[in-house]
Amino acid sequence: MLESWWQSFQTLLGLGEDIADVGVEEMVLRTIVIYVAAVMLVRLASRRLLAKPSAFDLIVAIMLGSVLSRAINSSAALLPTLAASGVLLAMHWLLAFVAVRTHWLGPTLKGKPVLLIKDGQLCEKGLRQVGLTHEDLIEALRLGIRQDDPAKVRRAYMERNGKISVIAFPSEPRAVTVKVEQGVQTIRIEE
Repeated sequence: MLESWWQSFQTLLGLGEDIADVGVEEMVLRTIVIYVAAVMLVRLASRRLLAKPSAFDLIVAIMLGSVLSRAINSSAALLPTLAASGVLLAMHWLLAFVAVRTHWLGPTLKGKPVLLIKDGQLCEKGLRQVGLTHEDLIEALRLGIRQDDPAKVRRAYMERNGKISVIAFPSEPRAVTVKVEQGVQTIRIEE
């Protein structure tokens, strides 16, 4: 029973056929099977792979796509490809698990934040390290805190995920005087 089911499955997907002999229907069915398998593998292995990916996560995602695509186009067998994908995601999960629990592996795998602005001064070394121009940094400031003056930024970092985080100097409180007409006293408001 199981053997006849497996034979039908192989025939339906065109498994074991030369790639030139695989039709559109078989390729579409393979794609569906690989897509469902990939979703299940990623769900089982790692939520963070697609949530806030670091370079560590993106490399695994690219490798996973590359490995799984081989099963779609018949350059690799289906079951070994799914097994290799499972091993890849298991290794990713294991390394992430260990990285959370050790002080040295996390920064090694995921990198460290790089200081770009310190107390209003650009950190040229940090900018060179991450390959960022002054114009790129100013753009990030405008998009992040709606400010284009680095002198008004306490700290800015290129984070491990490649995004720029900005901590502005606290704004100074200011007093505003409002005059109200018809005999009412002047009101002073501090913001």
